[in-house]
Amino acid sequence: MKIWLICVALGLTTYMHAIERYAYFGDLHVHTRFSMDAFAFGTRATPDDAYRFARGAEIRHPEGYAVQLDQPLDFYAVTDHAEYLGGLTTLSNPNHPLYRTATQLGILDESTVVERGRSHPDAGSFVAENITQRELRDAWRHVVDAARRHYEPGEFTTFIGYEYTSFRDAGNLHRNVIFGSEQVPLDIFGRLESFNPEDLWRWMDEQRGQGMRLLSIPHNSNGSDGWMFQDVKWDGTPIDTEYASLRVRNEPLVEVTQVKGTSETHPFLSPNDEWADFEIFPYRVASWLKSRPRGSYVRDAYLTGLQIERRTGVNPYRFGMVGASDTHNGGSRFDERTYAGKVGMLDAVPERRGSVPVRVEGTVPAYRQVYRTHYGASGLTGVWADENTREAIFTAFTRKETFATSGPRIRIRMFAGHDFPNDLITRADYARVAYARGIPQGGVLRRRRTAPELLVVAVRDPNAAPLQRLQIVKGWLENGSKRERVYDVACSDGDEVDLDTNRCPDNEVAVDISTCEISQNAGAAQLSAIWEDPDYDYAQPSFYYARVVENPTCRWSTWDAIRAGVTPRAGHPTTIQERAWTSPIWIR
Repeated sequence: MKIWLICVALGLTTYMHAIERYAYFGDLHVHTRFSMDAFAFGTRATPDDAYRFARGAEIRHPEGYAVQLDQPLDFYAVTDHAEYLGGLTTLSNPNHPLYRTATQLGILDESTVVERGRSHPDAGSFVAENITQRELRDAWRHVVDAARRHYEPGEFTTFIGYEYTSFRDAGNLHRNVIFGSEQVPLDIFGRLESFNPEDLWRWMDEQRGQGMRLLSIPHNSNGSDGWMFQDVKWDGTPIDTEYASLRVRNEPLVEVTQVKGTSETHPFLSPNDEWADFEIFPYRVASWLKSRPRGSYVRDAYLTGLQIERRTGVNPYRFGMVGASDTHNGGSRFDERTYAGKVGMLDAVPERRGSVPVRVEGTVPAYRQVYRTHYGASGLTGVWADENTREAIFTAFTRKETFATSGPRIRIRMFAGHDFPNDLITRADYARVAYARGIPQGGVLRRRRTAPELLVVAVRDPNAAPLQRLQIVKGWLENGSKRERVYDVACSDGDEVDLDTNRCPDNEVAVDISTCEISQNAGAAQLSAIWEDPDYDYAQPSFYYARVVENPTCRWSTWDAIRAGVTPRAGHPTTIQERAWTSPIWIR
């Protein structure tokens, strides 16, 4: 086994400046007042407001306080729900003939949403009965026009999109549909057209046949109760070549982390991965029902994909990884320290999200029992693209040269090849050579008798914690059965990987829970390695992806508790180790 290693504890080395493609960060999952649930939660931000927020402008949270990014994003997509798109926004116009009726019924009143814990029970049926097709088209056109208005090639990229919100037996099957073309359809395809995602993909093929570029991104597979990554089709028959081709053609990406939990893996599925228990949201979406792990997490889907490919010749689960916020406030700050919730007024303040006890005169302070205590401040999509344009970034999506982060703007990339120079990791032109002699994340490498060399580079977010360790996650089939292993390949603070355990020593960073102060002068600004799999077997179909883990820091719930002067709530994590993941490289 070979490991060429550089661990930089202080400062960035210069060779990161010689990148032929550049890292851009964005959010592909944002809701505004045009989503019925967001409007009901008190959100009044428009798509225009959302795009201005992404550029660095301040917007008002539904609770009334200001929300603003520390630094602008490079790309953004407003993805309001297709079902009754803009319905409540349309009715809220005083000139609408049904405005008075909707007002009298309380349909437009968000003031009691906190007490109810949900929107008005009659809102959906009222909108369904009274909104016209023309009004739905006008709302979609408003979303489209806002994306077009705010697109500035080379400076800021907008993507036209929407959310398809199917479910099955209370299991989440939601997708975001993202257009990479200026041309979009007059009407969009939502669950009212069909709950079956296969019908969505066929509709997408039809749009592609008319010259459009589009893709769909499954999200919150963790809440799908096992339905998202099955080995059978919607009708229960085994996945065949036609289905596998249809899916992988339309779904090149998967959202691996967001506010409603991280979907990389689960301790039940990965008992030997010490970092598997990360921001787990154990329930189905908007429910206290538990979600079955098998079929709900991305790493397991990658393994299932290898099994299906062996049978059909096509892997339907060859996804690249992305992250997103799923904010219903028009924008999210992606920061544990300034977390402002997800669902408008419902979790706008610590007491409503269960991190601080509610104090009522004459009673003992008590915590609200809400599943939103399991929410997180995730996440972001990173992409390696030639330039900040819709064409370049969407093309990077389709080749899966993407990465996901749990919030910090960590840059991480991976290449695989068989003929890398021994000194490649120290060279200023390492990326150019790696592109020429290998393939980047998201690609497929032809299998050889010898193990591939994996080049991995991760650079910290200067505004976040230092990096603790760099890892390679391997999945493979052994006699047809699923197998996985996690290898540490680079350690912070000059430490070396123990080759017997494949683990770095703990760098012993401590977090003071009373102040959220962390140990200084520990951790790395950059971690890099060229690694060869010591357990490589030519006969085993496999994939590899990289994961980098930061030093521990305080979780948002701990920050809430400190500001309120209370002890963090028992039974919930007090710290978090933020991280980033590359898309895999598959060995075929």
